[in-house]
Amino acid sequence: MGGSESLYDILSLLLATVVVVPLLGRFGIPSVLGYLAAGIVLGPYTPGPVVDVEAARPLAEFGVVFLLFAIGMELPLSRLKTMRRYILGLGLAQVVVTALVIGGLAHLLGLGGSAALVVGTTLAFSSTAVVLAVLVERSEAVTHHGRITVAVLIFQDLAVVPVLVLLPLLAGETRHIAEALALAGGKAALAIGGIYLAGRFLVRPAYAFIAASRSPEVFTAANLLLVLTVAWLTEAAGMSMALGAFLAGLLLADSPYRHQVESDIEPFRGLLLGLFFMTVGMSIDLPLVAARLSLILGLTAGIVVLKVVVIVGLCRIMRVGLADGLRIGFLLGQAGEFAFVVFGRAAELKLLDVALSQALLASVALSMVMMPPVAALGRSLSGRLHQGRGGEPIPPEIRHLSGHVIIAGYGRVGRAIGRLLTEHGIGYIGLDLNSERVAAAREAGAPIYFGDVSKPGILRSVGIDRARAVVITVNEARQAERAIACIRQAAPHIAITARARDRAQEKVLVEIGATAVIPETVEASLQMGGSVLRSAGIAEDEVERSLRRYRAERYGAGGG
Repeated sequence: MGGSESLYDILSLLLATVVVVPLLGRFGIPSVLGYLAAGIVLGPYTPGPVVDVEAARPLAEFGVVFLLFAIGMELPLSRLKTMRRYILGLGLAQVVVTALVIGGLAHLLGLGGSAALVVGTTLAFSSTAVVLAVLVERSEAVTHHGRITVAVLIFQDLAVVPVLVLLPLLAGETRHIAEALALAGGKAALAIGGIYLAGRFLVRPAYAFIAASRSPEVFTAANLLLVLTVAWLTEAAGMSMALGAFLAGLLLADSPYRHQVESDIEPFRGLLLGLFFMTVGMSIDLPLVAARLSLILGLTAGIVVLKVVVIVGLCRIMRVGLADGLRIGFLLGQAGEFAFVVFGRAAELKLLDVALSQALLASVALSMVMMPPVAALGRSLSGRLHQGRGGEPIPPEIRHLSGHVIIAGYGRVGRAIGRLLTEHGIGYIGLDLNSERVAAAREAGAPIYFGDVSKPGILRSVGIDRARAVVITVNEARQAERAIACIRQAAPHIAITARARDRAQEKVLVEIGATAVIPETVEASLQMGGSVLRSAGIAEDEVERSLRRYRAERYGAGGG
């Protein structure tokens, strides 16, 4: 019977993943919220099928483990050294100040000293899984604000050790607090040092040996063995498995095997991380939320507002720009999954009464559900601040420019188009919402400005009525759709060339008003086909004629 029940749970989880997440995605709802909604549907507090959340939770935790492993591989040791100021400075200050502020308020509201300390410290942590998922989904993990956010999360994972040690001490199980903390700190230092030495002298040589076998199955097994072994070692040392996975990723960040490891781990990471978010959704007690809605909403709003204010303030003290500080504050404003462990354990140790523990857990889950829209609000405020402080997006000397091209999005594709236009003596103006990218382009002398091409005022300032064409290179579907609709309304007859991921997006953009849409998949296949023809001995001019003929048929007479 147990086996059939487990299979039922697995089938229910997979069915919810396949149905609910894509369905909500059609309405532009992020996958994180899709998984949370699927978890609520399968939880014990809603009618319909029920999945055993406690049975699924151990497996779901590995989603965070694999996510931290992938993030670790994005941060080589050289880059991590440059982040130490934010890890040990902003990270430490954020945890301590936030814990003191929230704990102090909890004490003023009637909680005892030990309970207030537990509540304040636990709510100081943010959700590593949710924050990193949003950063990765928006390709912001390696931006300036993304790296600072990751640095704070790294310190939070390190701070898990003393918090777990303190719980039984506050409950009165032992009086030797300093001795217990020193022992935990020593174990942590030994574990981290041992992992570093093992990676340097054992892991990389072992990977060289495994790669020489040319067996993809063995290579994938080695990846799983590395992640799970290091996670187990750090957990045995009293730290979080997620921190161990992050350290394991650091071991391979500078290795030649990094990209293959990332490819092998990606399916496990995506599926297990989705399972984690589903378990969070299953833990939301909807009847409790309904019965104590005003209290839980107040707690949730208070947690988010206090954390955002504290973090933005600390960022300013650490001389982080206000625009980046806003994005960091709104990203880290929610409570974290660590609270599910701590508050449950605190209730068992009688540090918190069960009713308060349940209310806090509901508030934590709700703050995690709110995180994507809250982070979007931070992005919006940051963008407005950049735009407001950056003066007018287009300086007076080029306000009378005509016959130019407007490039929306100045990433890799936008830069290539800009170079081609310059070679042919065609003027252009680029717009981008990434302040770091804008600053770098302007240092290189490119006419790039901070601005949103889907805003009528911005379009007027870049001379949309005098431009000869617009190129949309942004890779976010919704942003591209808004931009085309706004441009077409402002300039009904202007030529709009847009980039699309595939044929499905191409069809949508053409319907909205794009003149020509270039699907990346089509162009990639043409480049590969041309390479194959050349290697087969076909003359270069014949290859080019074939490609031009295909493009002319595909994009119209002007496509060649």
